[in-house]
Amino acid sequence: MRNNLHVFLGATVADAAARPLHWVYNQKKLKSYIKGKKDFSFLKKNKSPFYNIKTGKVSGYNEIGQVMFKTLLEGHDNINERFKKNIKKNFGPGSIYWKNLGLRSKYKKVKDWRGIIKGPWIHQNVIETIRNIKLRKKITGGIKVNESDGFCASLPYFLYSSDFKSLEKIISTVTISKISHKYALAKFHIIDLALKGAQNPINEFVKKFRKNPNYKIIINDIIKIKKLKSNSHPSVVKTLGMACSYPGTFNSSIHAILSSTNYKGAILKTIKAGGCNCSRANFIGAYFSALKGFNSIPKSWIKKTIPAKKILDQK
Repeated sequence: MRNNLHVFLGATVADAAARPLHWVYNQKKLKSYIKGKKDFSFLKKNKSPFYNIKTGKVSGYNEIGQVMFKTLLEGHDNINERFKKNIKKNFGPGSIYWKNLGLRSKYKKVKDWRGIIKGPWIHQNVIETIRNIKLRKKITGGIKVNESDGFCASLPYFLYSSDFKSLEKIISTVTISKISHKYALAKFHIIDLALKGAQNPINEFVKKFRKNPNYKIIINDIIKIKKLKSNSHPSVVKTLGMACSYPGTFNSSIHAILSSTNYKGAILKTIKAGGCNCSRANFIGAYFSALKGFNSIPKSWIKKTIPAKKILDQK
């Protein structure tokens, strides 16, 4: 696909596949939801205990990438400013995302959340970004959490430009967390190596950046995760952290990649592990698409993914 958009398609399909089981932190419950199913992607009935959207739609992680994709389709000039405008339009006042933010007051009042919001869930980084845009701050990204929004927002831009310098500016549009930047850039380097033909991009990443102090902790963690390759993915995810934050979401994704041989197997594996499987699925899906190409993405899954058509139209 043009501009390697199959990589973004891979991330999008993976997110949509995981979405009905997003944020299920009780692995025993999740196991009961998928009992007897070989392919438990795209569950027809929502099982997320936090929010409910139509099966085939994507989580807020991939949705911010869709906004960047839309921005690129509109043109390649003044991308940063137009991206901010589109973020505000898609997620800000007047949108269903912003409307649902008002329901979050209930979330704060109960110890163990059991209410399901009808419609999408807006992420903390995006909330901060919109508020900073309204305040006309030059740098608009959120700072309170270390999550995958920066990577997901920047993926279409990276595939268009492959420019790591300008990439950091795009990431800063939605997050200024140093941790989020570091892990997002590590993901992009691994995907870049895959697109350039590396047979084992993660090993190549370790070799290439072993002496780079910015990636010292990441590389040390990858080396440790290699030793856990034979351990079950759900147990590793539970140990490393099921939530959305780095380093857990990155390290768990690396485990899924190292212990899998193909796109479908890796995505099903990480869906089954529960927690923030959508944040992991975006990276895992992008990785295997970059490594093995468009045909690695199950055609039946593509058909079930609502945003896929707009990406496919750019062939």
